[in-house]
Amino acid sequence: MKLKLIRHLWGVDLTHGLQQYLPRWREAGYEAIESSIRTVPDRAELLRFLNESGFEWVPQIFSRDFVAGGSVDEHLDSLRIQIEECLDHGPIFFNAHSGYDNWSPAEAEEFYGRMLDMEKKLGVPVAHETHRLRWFGTPWQTRHILKLFPDLRLTCDFSHWVCVCERLLPDLDETIAMAARQCLHLHARVGFEEGPQVPDPSAPEYAVHLAAHERWWDVIWQAQRERGVAESFLTPEFGPPPYMHTLPHTNVPVADLATVCDWMARRQVGRFASIN
Repeated sequence: MKLKLIRHLWGVDLTHGLQQYLPRWREAGYEAIESSIRTVPDRAELLRFLNESGFEWVPQIFSRDFVAGGSVDEHLDSLRIQIEECLDHGPIFFNAHSGYDNWSPAEAEEFYGRMLDMEKKLGVPVAHETHRLRWFGTPWQTRHILKLFPDLRLTCDFSHWVCVCERLLPDLDETIAMAARQCLHLHARVGFEEGPQVPDPSAPEYAVHLAAHERWWDVIWQAQRERGVAESFLTPEFGPPPYMHTLPHTNVPVADLATVCDWMARRQVGRFASIN
């Protein structure tokens, strides 16, 4: 099994284009980028970069964007439109912020059942992220749907669950294992009890949090090996302010975002190699 590193464009200054980052990204070991086609300032430049660099692409899609509420049909239609915008450009898979956390279980069941049907018709995998605001924002709602739809794929970002649950999930090993069995994509960000992102995962004061997340990532890799997965996908998805902590009154970030992402990428490459 090979580990494929993906560089998210969240927080990347694209004023002067993507080519300026290519040497650093290659040196760090990234082979793909993750981004919505709608949030980049120049769509043509993104597609040109993909063609010329050889980097692969994971489009990020958002059902009904980030607007609260909405029917099952509205969420499905918005995802279908975004997927169709990207299909001609060779995506590896789609990372979806999908569903709505205030739906009834019946609405969620209808949505994910129909989403699987749509995915099969379109022919490209969709990984649904464990993200706040969405139905998979809590481990308990996620578990309910995974039991019903064992073919559904996940992007596992357990930092959200740590924040929502306000604990390092000591009582949720079974749910973590279930999510791991259906995980396609890993967002390697470290959360803490009061937020989805520690300021710097290399800081000793967050060693316990880093160790907990890495223990869960090991469960994912083990489950993927058992499934015979050829490639494991990982994005070190740390974000800019307000995810990144800032100094009061100045809004100056307390750490350098690119350095944090690259540190996590290199660390997980080393860990992956040591256990695979």
